[in-house]
Amino acid sequence: MAATQGSLFQPPERKSTLRVGPAGWNYKDWEGIVYPSGGSPDALAFLADYCDTIEINSSFYAPPRPKDAAAWARRVRNNPRFRFTAKAWQRLSHERGTADESSLSKDCDAVRGSMAPLVEAGILGALLIQFPWSFRCTPENQEYLDKLFRHLREFPLALEVRHAGWDSKPFYDFLRERSVAFCNVDQPVIGKSIRPGAQATARIGYHRLHGRNYANWFKEDAGRDARYDYLYTKEEIRLLSAQIRQVQQSTEETYAITNNHFRGQALVNAMEILEELDGVRPAAPPLLVESYPDRFRP
Repeated sequence: MAATQGSLFQPPERKSTLRVGPAGWNYKDWEGIVYPSGGSPDALAFLADYCDTIEINSSFYAPPRPKDAAAWARRVRNNPRFRFTAKAWQRLSHERGTADESSLSKDCDAVRGSMAPLVEAGILGALLIQFPWSFRCTPENQEYLDKLFRHLREFPLALEVRHAGWDSKPFYDFLRERSVAFCNVDQPVIGKSIRPGAQATARIGYHRLHGRNYANWFKEDAGRDARYDYLYTKEEIRLLSAQIRQVQQSTEETYAITNNHFRGQALVNAMEILEELDGVRPAAPPLLVESYPDRFRP
């Protein structure tokens, strides 16, 4: 097991501008697979020994308390390369309703305050605004995006949209003009879902890998674990890594977030992406190697 912050453990030095890591860090089903079962290890500090980024998911459900964000910053300081990314509050994307300008400004202020400790510590790599598949490419929605970007312009922003209607050069130009990164999504391609790509529209690049669980992706009664239960094959990782490399060549720094989290599969694939792009096998949690021996053979 890697030691947590304050120990003699030092993450390996890497000069790449690529940061790869999972979405989230606190999963019950990771115990005994990623980190030891029993006891209560600091999962965040533990993972920061192996990953240069983790996407904060809890910020989607409510802006975190500043004191919690400050504690997260302290817990990853053993890795000087580490940067968080964070999902913006769902009120900005999934619960917009008929919010007026005053309400939007207030909600953005709440997000701004919650992220302040990470910004002050210099470890917020990107704020991701994620919209659902139902968010379509219309003039009204594009106008809303423009307004939202202006409210949050001090952040390095990334935008995730999932409907294929957004896949157009004018829209990518729209993002470039506003220095907003397009989030390249790998997901089950069903109907009008946007396809995987390699778009670079800002100084940062962003990829999110959700897995390809076609059976459960749009299934209403599928739980979170069932929907994201997918382990990318070696060949799929090779092809995805080529897309990430393409974006990396056009950006100052690139983030690749693995969201196929069930039973630590996100971490397995994160390590494989790093190996594919850097040409060197990264250190991995010993329990993860034991849990997936076929994926970590010399």
